[in-house]
Amino acid sequence: MPAPGEPLRKLGFLTIGLFDPADPAAGHNATLEVIALGERLGFDSAWLRHRHLQHGISSPLTVIAAASQRTSRIELGTAVMPLGWENPLRLAEDLATVDLLSGGRLNPGVSVGPPMHYERVRAALYPDTADAEDFSYARVERLLAFVAGERASDFSGTEGFEVFSERVEPHSPGLRSRMWYGGGSVRSAQWAGEQGLNLLTSSVVKAEDPDDPAPDFAAIQLAHVRAFRSAHPDGSRARVSQGLVVIPTDGATPSQRQKYAEYAAQRLPRTATPQGPARMMFAPDLVGPAEQIAERLHAHAAFREIDEVAFALPFTFEHEDYVQILTDIATRLGPALGWSPAS
Repeated sequence: MPAPGEPLRKLGFLTIGLFDPADPAAGHNATLEVIALGERLGFDSAWLRHRHLQHGISSPLTVIAAASQRTSRIELGTAVMPLGWENPLRLAEDLATVDLLSGGRLNPGVSVGPPMHYERVRAALYPDTADAEDFSYARVERLLAFVAGERASDFSGTEGFEVFSERVEPHSPGLRSRMWYGGGSVRSAQWAGEQGLNLLTSSVVKAEDPDDPAPDFAAIQLAHVRAFRSAHPDGSRARVSQGLVVIPTDGATPSQRQKYAEYAAQRLPRTATPQGPARMMFAPDLVGPAEQIAERLHAHAAFREIDEVAFALPFTFEHEDYVQILTDIATRLGPALGWSPAS
C-alpha cells in the first residue's frame, strides 16, 4: 500500500454536470466537453454523479454513452447511481450496452437505500409496489448476478422466428470486475469487500461511535478502507478510489481564488462535528497551491493507503473554473503526487 512519496497510480475526477433548466442542452454539452478535456489532459477516469429531480445529470449512463463516442481512452464511471431508482435487470442491460459501446471503459458505481425524499416521490416512482420494494444489499446482488450473466429467465430458445436468451443481453465480459460500491460505513465497506466489488469512498463518511467527542474524518475513512480490504478476496490489492474535493489555485485568477476560498469557508463549519441523526462527517475542501495540497494529502491517513483518486469538482462553479481546476490537477497536483498522465 502506498506510503507518502509513492506514486499515485490513477487520477480521475467527478462532476454532477449542473445545467440551466431554461437551456439544459448547453449544460450537458459542457459536461461532455469537460470529459473530453480530461482525456486530453491525461486523466485516467471521469465520473458522473446523479441528480434526480434537480438541475444536474439525472441519466449518467446516457451522458456516458455520448462521452464514449467523443473519447477513446479515458475510463467512464458513475459515483454513484442509487439503485433505489433503478430496476436491476433493466439497468444491467443498459450497463452492458454502454460498456460495449465504450470499448470496455465503463466503471459503474452504485449504492443502496431508499431514494432521497422517498415519501415525496414514491407515488410517481413505484405507484403499485412502493411498500414492497427492497432497497437492501439484495438489490445490488441482483444487479451483479445479471451483469455477470447469471440466469434472468427460465426460457431460452426459439419461439417462432425469435430467439430468446436466459441471460441479460447484450453480455459484456469483464464488466462485473469493474463494478464499484459507494460506501460510507464500516459495514458497507466490509460488505463490498465480501462481494468482490471495488470501493468508492468520498468526502462523506459516518461517524458511528456516539461516544467519540471529536471523530477524525481521515481515521474513519482509513478504517473503512481496511475493513473493505480485509474482507476482499484480493486483500491489500483490492481497488479503492478516494473522492475528496480538491481545488488547486496555481493557474487561477485573483477572482477565482477569492471565489474558491469563499466556497470552502462556507462549507468548513460542517466538517467540525457529525451532522444530523446519521452522524455524517464531511471532509474539508482542499484549496490552495498544488504543492500544499499534495502535502496535506500525504498526511491524510486514508490517502496514504490508496493509489487512485477521483477528485470531486465543486458543484456550483462555471465552466472556465472547471477547465482551470482540471488543468492544474493534471499538470501540477498529479505530478506532485507522483502521477504520470496517460497517453
